[in-house]
Amino acid sequence: MPDANPTRSHARLTGVVRLLGAAAAAGVLVAAIALPAVGGSGAAVVSAAEELNLRPMELEEPPLPQASTVYDAKGKRIAQFYAEDRKVVRLDQISEIMRKAIVAIEDDRFYQHGAIDIEGTVRALAKNLSSGGVSQGGSSITQQYVKQVLLNSAATEEGKEKALEASYARKLNELRYAMGVEKKYTKDEILAKYLNIAYFGAGANGVEAAARRFFGVSAARLTLPQAATLAGAVQNPNLTDPETGAKARKRLLDRRNTVLDRMAQLKVITPEEAAEAKAVKLGYKGVRQPNGCQATISAPYFCEYVRYELLTNKAFGKTQRARQEAFRRGGLRIYTTLDPKAQAAADRAIRKFVHASDRALASEALVEPGTGMIRAMAASRPFGSNTKKNEISYNPVADMKHGGLIGFQAGSTFKTFTLLTALAKGMKIGDGISVGGTYTAPSASAFKDCKGNNMGIPSWPVTNDEGSGGFKTLATGTWGSVNTFFVALEQRVGLCETVQTAKSLGIRRADGKPLHEVETFTLGINEMDPVTVAAAYAGIAARGKYCAPLAITKVTDVATGKSTSFAPQCKQAVEAPVADAAANVLSGVFTQGTMRGVGGIGRPAAGKTGTTDGYASAWFAGFTPDLAGAVSIGDPRGSQRYKLTGITIGGQYFGSVQGASVPGPIWKDTMLAALKGTPATPFTPVDQARFGGCGSACAPVRQQSPDDEQAPEDDDGVIDDTQIADLPGGGALPTTTPEATAPEGTVPDGIVPDGTDDAGTE
Repeated sequence: MPDANPTRSHARLTGVVRLLGAAAAAGVLVAAIALPAVGGSGAAVVSAAEELNLRPMELEEPPLPQASTVYDAKGKRIAQFYAEDRKVVRLDQISEIMRKAIVAIEDDRFYQHGAIDIEGTVRALAKNLSSGGVSQGGSSITQQYVKQVLLNSAATEEGKEKALEASYARKLNELRYAMGVEKKYTKDEILAKYLNIAYFGAGANGVEAAARRFFGVSAARLTLPQAATLAGAVQNPNLTDPETGAKARKRLLDRRNTVLDRMAQLKVITPEEAAEAKAVKLGYKGVRQPNGCQATISAPYFCEYVRYELLTNKAFGKTQRARQEAFRRGGLRIYTTLDPKAQAAADRAIRKFVHASDRALASEALVEPGTGMIRAMAASRPFGSNTKKNEISYNPVADMKHGGLIGFQAGSTFKTFTLLTALAKGMKIGDGISVGGTYTAPSASAFKDCKGNNMGIPSWPVTNDEGSGGFKTLATGTWGSVNTFFVALEQRVGLCETVQTAKSLGIRRADGKPLHEVETFTLGINEMDPVTVAAAYAGIAARGKYCAPLAITKVTDVATGKSTSFAPQCKQAVEAPVADAAANVLSGVFTQGTMRGVGGIGRPAAGKTGTTDGYASAWFAGFTPDLAGAVSIGDPRGSQRYKLTGITIGGQYFGSVQGASVPGPIWKDTMLAALKGTPATPFTPVDQARFGGCGSACAPVRQQSPDDEQAPEDDDGVIDDTQIADLPGGGALPTTTPEATAPEGTVPDGIVPDGTDDAGTE
């Protein structure tokens, strides 16, 4: 029970005043003091002589959580992240009237007293003694700052509750810390720290964020009514939160007027100024600051890639917990590789060919050869969680590590890795293989994975659907994307060797699982993401130098001023002459191969279409010496269940979708716009001594009649495969061959031998 004897209470308070005065003067308090203790069945009076040891204590002050800002390669802000909406500012960046208002209502003797406001503390103790508990704070601005630091530093809910508990132990510790703060900083520095840490309601932490959220101005431009509003809000920000409704706004208005009255009473302002300010409406604007990638209009998927980099890359923290804490704390300026011109080009191209309402989803990534810098990431659907608007809440352009799902089977874009392997193992562009319309492995041991396991399936025929057999060189087999030729070529150069070539160019499954090293690896049965494929093709464009995808170039910590730069991580994955020869062959895809109906881009370019079995997904991956890109399209509900047949995309009906149907045109339009104004860079010529003509796998000699001795062409003007070895360069020049009419990458219903399906969920 509280002590009802006023004489005893007065005596105790007199003693407390005397002791606190001594503490303020000497910095140490050793006293016999009687205070109520809270606990058990109620409050009991405890009187004892004990050493309270009120000495200054060093307060650990972690950096305040504030917003991190993401910039594109041109220095323009594209996004920001924050756990707490806050921007730390200096005291001279806060209007003088705001400073006066907060001092007037929270601690009018702030500049006169030390760490302990004796008058305020006595008033609080008197109230507490009469109530038998700790009901009134009487805290100075310094003590309030200490409490906020302890609250923000608490890592658990239990820790937060302890920082707010109503106990004399907590108050005494706050006093000790406050004495340390007063010893360390000037009054102005303490006031600035308090205004930056205080919560004002409506999700605004710190006076700068509050000024922008409440009134749409900076803290430096706050007027008297606005300053009084914010000063009034800090007492109970949840009760006066204007976002919660009209009643809370009325309480906030009343609280503002209380502040104005107090300022007038203290002669900080005149009564006339107070009356004039009271006549002003509340004026709450509720200006929301964008937070996260859903609020990013220009590049939400690139934004997601950056966010996941910050949370998963050990360069930003050795442990997951450290990275999460650094991300939560924020205060970072994040400079990225995003090229706004390239991003706009990709967005326009995708919107032109695929509608956001289509059930098929198109995605595109652009990567710079020689650096690995991701220049753009785009998709046909908006990023978000509103399913009615057909939004998606994952990153379809990236792998699972960067917020994506399992991706789509890459189809015949993987044939490029077999082509590279063949060239690296000594085959010339004019070398080839005679194949039929169906290929069957001669034995299980005809294909071995990198562990030495037999992966051939003699009972499993690979087909071209319409036939299209005959002798195919590395050039004509690539231009026609002939399935049986590439499986036979993979058998010749080695499955494991082909897998190793792909891996050297950064090929990893989108779901992070090991690559399926199976007979049909060359037909693209592994699920991929556009960033990974684009980076691999960029490696070919850079003459075999593969650079890991790079999104962040520099991070600056605003609190410390420390900057960390991130350089491209590159390696020579493929010999330069091998990459040059492959680029030469792939350039013919636009003129003589599966993209000839779409055409080129008016500058040196190379690429490969990809279509999976049953039209489950379609791709195009291509490059110039200056920019590489990969486009995929499929149904995110599960590409094997929902195939790209009998489907309308972008307002156009397709009986079936192939690599050149939608992905190819998207890639072409993107490149035309993204590279506009950029001088064309030529590919390095083929090393004719090494790759020209044919070697040990030349075309069979064809018997010529007298009628065709004068020209190496048939009557229809089309050069045959059997004559390509006689051309200058042995296949390095374009030739016209029929396109295989079957889907590229034909396998039984898109299922790999272990039964894995690429079905995904949206």
